[in-house]
Amino acid sequence: MKAADGTQIPAARREDEWVAVGSDPPLGEVAEVPLDALSVRDSPRAAGVDPAYARVLAETDAPLPPILVHRSTMRVIDGTHRLQAAKLKNATAINVQFFDGDEQAAFILAVKTNIAHGLPLSLADRKAAACRILGTRPHWSDRAIAAVTGLSHKTVGKLRRRSSGEVPQSNAHVGRDGRVRALDPAQGRRRAHELLASNPSASIREIARGAGVSLATAHDVRHRHLQGEKSPASPAARPRTRPAEGGDQVGTDTQAAVERLRSDPTIRYTESGRTLVRLLDGHLNDRDEWDQVARNIPEHRLELISELAKARAEDWRQFAELLQKRKR
Repeated sequence: MKAADGTQIPAARREDEWVAVGSDPPLGEVAEVPLDALSVRDSPRAAGVDPAYARVLAETDAPLPPILVHRSTMRVIDGTHRLQAAKLKNATAINVQFFDGDEQAAFILAVKTNIAHGLPLSLADRKAAACRILGTRPHWSDRAIAAVTGLSHKTVGKLRRRSSGEVPQSNAHVGRDGRVRALDPAQGRRRAHELLASNPSASIREIARGAGVSLATAHDVRHRHLQGEKSPASPAARPRTRPAEGGDQVGTDTQAAVERLRSDPTIRYTESGRTLVRLLDGHLNDRDEWDQVARNIPEHRLELISELAKARAEDWRQFAELLQKRKR
């Protein structure tokens, strides 16, 4: 697979780079292609093209962006409404940008792009897509699948459990950041502890890869191992916050809540909404990562960074109060 500039893209990076929301896959060149050379089969949109929406696009004077096409099959990944609009305008060709992954990757990209803009997929379409991805990418975490389907990770988890007899099971999963993690964190820590005991000179990266844990977790296990701790127990879990009556549940699952905001058109299509999502998403979501950052701050900067953290926390507290006042 090659990028638009002709650079070869290593196979291992093809999907890991764009599983995360906000990351785009490597795409090929833009070219003009005859309309009759394109196929719209295997769309994640069960209802097909919305004629009214296609007419709106056909009536616009502004140039529309190229549609996204799977090169080997010439199937439209994203842009069926733009294709229909071109037909309504009696065009004979349309600009396309090519994607060179396999057919399953093309389907995943079709789902991801169709929840990000244009006419969004229905809830039923997104659930059906998640079930299909569970079958072809069972090693992906619930959060990774949630990120490309616009569902909450809890919904994906329910779908996984319902189809557990059909979906291959794995002892590890690939998260939204592309990292491999053990499904049982305690088991992953025990494995990392065992690897360190048998090979004390192993690097953090080797331990993380061998145990299926994050680099931060491997670093934490090594730190505890060097301190003489015999048990690879996990750090204390954060308490779960109960949601307000009738409100959206957040608890410890803040990332899923952020993704719900990101897919909400009333948030996504306003500048203030996009700014808010960037601010909410610009924080560490893994407790181990917070622990590692705290441990590695130079001692002479502890007081300053502590005060900055308190100031930012106070800003967020006041912001939360403003929102609560609007609810009254």
